[in-house]
Amino acid sequence: MSTENEGNEVPPAPSAPPVPVASPDASPQAQGGTPGTEGTAGGPERPAQPAGADQPVGHQAAPGAPGGNEPTAPPLPPVPGSAPTTSPVGAWPPPPSGVPGYGDGAAGAGGGAWGASYQQPAPKPRGRGGLVAAVLVAALVAGGLGGGLGYTLAKDNDNGGSTTVSASDNGAAQIKRAPGTIANVAARALPSTVTIEAEGTNGDGGTGTGFVFDKQGHIITNNHVVADALDGGKLTATFPDGRKYDAEVVGHAQGYDVAVVKLKNPPSDLKPLVLGDSDKVAVGDETIAIGAPFGLSNTVTTGIISAKNRPVASSDGSSTSKASYMSALQTDASINPGNSGGPLLDASGAVIGINSAIQSTGSSGGFGSGGQSGSIGLGFAIPINQAKYVAQQLIKTGKPVYAKIGASVSLEDSSDGAKITDQGAGGAAPVEAGGPADKAGLKPGDVITKLDDSVIDSGPTLIGEIWTHQPGDKVTVTYKRGGEEHTAELTLGARVGDS
Repeated sequence: MSTENEGNEVPPAPSAPPVPVASPDASPQAQGGTPGTEGTAGGPERPAQPAGADQPVGHQAAPGAPGGNEPTAPPLPPVPGSAPTTSPVGAWPPPPSGVPGYGDGAAGAGGGAWGASYQQPAPKPRGRGGLVAAVLVAALVAGGLGGGLGYTLAKDNDNGGSTTVSASDNGAAQIKRAPGTIANVAARALPSTVTIEAEGTNGDGGTGTGFVFDKQGHIITNNHVVADALDGGKLTATFPDGRKYDAEVVGHAQGYDVAVVKLKNPPSDLKPLVLGDSDKVAVGDETIAIGAPFGLSNTVTTGIISAKNRPVASSDGSSTSKASYMSALQTDASINPGNSGGPLLDASGAVIGINSAIQSTGSSGGFGSGGQSGSIGLGFAIPINQAKYVAQQLIKTGKPVYAKIGASVSLEDSSDGAKITDQGAGGAAPVEAGGPADKAGLKPGDVITKLDDSVIDSGPTLIGEIWTHQPGDKVTVTYKRGGEEHTAELTLGARVGDS
């Protein structure tokens, strides 16, 4: 599966609530408006009916004379010179579907303010976008007027026997959110997350997320979050309370899409997030994601684990980007550009993954740029067990260490397995002499179909699965040669760096 690294539409304008109209006989009631390439396995080389539609005011008949029926009184004639009255409320159609999305935290189209007086927008010789914006403004203003009138009527009738009951401030303040509730988990985890801003020497950059790894000031995030700040760029990390720190990259692993940055002059009150065990995660487990989607810092979304061990090859969409590979945790928690690098938590608040990529039906414009698509409920996170190992290596040596089998495999789409190529990348041998695959007897043309109990359907799947292991681990490889199936035991080797 190929995805993009992360990747909102303007919500439809709220419909205006109907303006209540009292009958002459009605008693007052409070009413209101409420509101792929080729690589080496183990490392590539590379809105309601118009508020209403005017409701008829109740008309009362004149009482009949005793002993007989009298016709009702005729309506009063119109006052000379008067004009029919109309209301802009409900006079506008709902916003059409497909309103252009706003990205990077921009305000909703039109910029209308609630309760602002309405003025007919002058026609503009624009395309569909301008018309949509004008309609949206009108809808917003109509909604504001309807809500405002409804509130006024409710307020005026407040002394007429309203039965509305309001919660006391003391009662609200005494609400206790028990451990395990989403609100409690979010309250405990948010102070240990940061919004990361990376800016390159050319002015390009983006926004992502990270979380506190240790008390020394190390922050875990994605490689693609900090990539713009490498080679002399600027990096900052901002906590939810507003404290902002300069930071520097300690190490980054493009293949794993993991990076570690360190705060300069870190505070003494850092609280690292508790790391869970991603191997014990089950499909259906609740998930909580924290990040800065489209620049909206400290955003919390929820969902479940919808799949495990999902083979994912992702990139930021740029021409120079190399793919990252993971055997990912899949979640339907809403993940968008800016969530990258943020924690995926379980119901107890422990980190089980690092949000890294989404499946998108739209085109990718690169991380942090315009034109990106939003969440469609398919997000992917790097399992924390893998990310922890990578982070520790980066802190220790500044370089990533990848497990490998020492063979080049095809990265083309496939469903049959990972085929060892006839030629290696860059002119290298397809099977590394003396490497794990060579010692196990594998040869060019062999098709690897399983690694231990995991089914391998392609080269990227094999790479992602190998990288869930560490160098020195012993694995069983199942492969086909000449239509016959074979198995071999091998010990994974190591490759240092992203070369």
